[in-house]
Amino acid sequence: MEVIEVKDKKTAGEFLHLPRLIYADDPNWISHLDQDVEAVFDPDKNPRFRNGEATRWLLKNHQGELIGRVAAFVNKDLAYTFKQPTGGMGFFECINNREAAFLLFDTCKAWLEERGMEAMDGPVNFGEKERFWGLLVEGHGHRPPYLMNYHPPYYKELLEAYGFQNYYEQYVYHSPTDVSLPPVLEKAHQRLIRTQGYHFEHLQSGSLEKYARDFMTIYNKAWRKAHKNFKEMTVEEAIQSFKEMRSVIDEELIIFGYHRGEPVAFFIGMPELNELFRFVDGKLNTPGKIKFLYHRWRGRCRTIYGMVFGVVPEYQHRGLESGLIMTLREIVSRRNFYKSIIITWIGDFNPKMIKIVEFLGAKKLFTLVTYRKLFKEGASFERHPMVGAGAPPVG
Repeated sequence: MEVIEVKDKKTAGEFLHLPRLIYADDPNWISHLDQDVEAVFDPDKNPRFRNGEATRWLLKNHQGELIGRVAAFVNKDLAYTFKQPTGGMGFFECINNREAAFLLFDTCKAWLEERGMEAMDGPVNFGEKERFWGLLVEGHGHRPPYLMNYHPPYYKELLEAYGFQNYYEQYVYHSPTDVSLPPVLEKAHQRLIRTQGYHFEHLQSGSLEKYARDFMTIYNKAWRKAHKNFKEMTVEEAIQSFKEMRSVIDEELIIFGYHRGEPVAFFIGMPELNELFRFVDGKLNTPGKIKFLYHRWRGRCRTIYGMVFGVVPEYQHRGLESGLIMTLREIVSRRNFYKSIIITWIGDFNPKMIKIVEFLGAKKLFTLVTYRKLFKEGASFERHPMVGAGAPPVG
């Protein structure tokens, strides 16, 4: 077997093509968009390259056939916040062969050790956690939502046999939009909006930068307390994220809560784009865009993808969650278009958020695991710390 570093257009194309071989017979697999994957490895598009590095490899058998791929990354802003300096392994795909998989993992390990790392998390992304993060271990009978990893069941055995340990689990929930909600939510919502100074509104696309700044304000306040290794979002990053979403968002699915004009809570929902992208085979070229627009025109996208919501710490326990939920519910009921909602990326270290989602009647649809491999024999493994009792409800 031969490990080949991706260094040119040909090997980059093979890196993108390999999953189509692995999942050729799986009707539930949906290809990631090639452009989304390539953006991770483009220093002009991925700001992590400012203080980090990444590379990727292919694996071929003795006949020169593609049988695997993997990538490794070091994010220096994050690596040294752990007990052991920790890098990342991601975009792993491989035939069901332990020797092949271990060769790919060894390649990542050696590259990371050369850069001073003592552990690696995987499969993860050289970027945001809401995309390309974690190994699917439950839910293989369902199509994955946009940007979520999807894997064959045998990957779990390959990672664990190599010595990866369960660092934390992340859950994806599903619920019909017409599910009966607990009456206490409506009571809390009414009490809140009758209180002077509170109001809720959805995003207005003409004021995108204003809402991006409001999102950044809430995000930084909420996540700073909830996550030990948190790095604050900048204004530029927030505005860029909202601009990138502009072409696909439904502005009425993005809800903000305010108190006396100050942003204190948000819910970020989007149309579940894999209901459209499953028709384009990962290629958003001209034919792919035509297919995308045609199926959107046909009304194929009937699911809300609930990406994240958060409340700043000093406004917890005041019913802001109820206000966000009921505002969204009123919009969805009025339009009578979206039939279900997926709520994604809830870590097992955040039991408060799990309790809220399950209280709303949502059922677990997918379970993914973020694994950690310690390089030194005898090193002490610790799972991700739990979010504290007073932490905000963030995904």
